[in-house]
Amino acid sequence: MLNSKLPESELLKALLEPLLEDFNYWLERSANLLETEEIPFLSYEDQSDLLARVKQAQQEVGAAKALFQATGGQVAIETAALIPWHRLLAECWQVSARFRSLQSTPPGK
Repeated sequence: MLNSKLPESELLKALLEPLLEDFNYWLERSANLLETEEIPFLSYEDQSDLLARVKQAQQEVGAAKALFQATGGQVAIETAALIPWHRLLAECWQVSARFRSLQSTPPGK
């Protein structure tokens, strides 16, 4: 549990830094899946579009992280900016789960 007596900048750093790292991690995994696998239930265009949106989000998260680090953790990110990244990851997780499910199903079933 976080110490509520931390100065605001330390609390921000304790929350935002790991969150940005998580976004980076999951966006990287999503990009890797979309770049290396043919997803049978997505058209080529849909898969390309999803990958493009993931790449765009990676750039945005990278820029937010760079700004956060450059200011020594003095810059916050509005929740409204985080929501699209979260929605995109939820979409990617659904695609990944369905893809893994198809892979674990024996042929002919």
